[in-house]
Amino acid sequence: MPRPRAFDERQVLERAREQFWATGYAGTRMDDIARATGLGKGSLYGAFGDKGKLFHRVFGDWCTAVVEVAEERLTGGPDAEALDRLSAYVHLMAENTASDTERRGCLLAKGAAELAQHDPAVAGRSAETMTALLALLRTEIEAAQRHGDIDSAADPERLAALLLTVVRGIEAVGKAGMDPETLRNVADTALAVLPGPEGHERPATGRTPAREN
Repeated sequence: MPRPRAFDERQVLERAREQFWATGYAGTRMDDIARATGLGKGSLYGAFGDKGKLFHRVFGDWCTAVVEVAEERLTGGPDAEALDRLSAYVHLMAENTASDTERRGCLLAKGAAELAQHDPAVAGRSAETMTALLALLRTEIEAAQRHGDIDSAADPERLAALLLTVVRGIEAVGKAGMDPETLRNVADTALAVLPGPEGHERPATGRTPAREN
């Protein structure tokens, strides 16, 4: 009969994630993860498999969390508040990046940049995550259109793709060193150019900074 695991799996995965996040996939050895987690390599292999399988687990969990944050911010509530929800989400992403003084960036972007070209699992999980985010943004744009806050003639798919690209682009340029105020201004501008009723541009919406891990 197998012995029960004598460690907190969630804590081990969090520490492994921090190691991969700090040194990248190629720069991380199982010895590094063993030191970070306090487990022997045998225990790590037995519980999670090799380094690739462990990274896939950590990366998948992170992608799930990214979508869950968007779902919490973008789903639920009346159409009359859809534009406010969009604004809050875009500003949240800008504020998270502005607050990332270590310039670690997002593990999703970091993992995809390093591995997606050669790792089908990472490429597929990244694409799945972006598709889910795009759908959430599109749903909120359609709600704002029904309420009359965004031009009903505009293509919600294209507007959603624009906002997704802005959100992910803010993370990329923030990691490269763009100053926080410029990042916030980018978020303001992206929201301001959403077509208002009858195609008129709207003034930038107010910021609602918040912190979300």
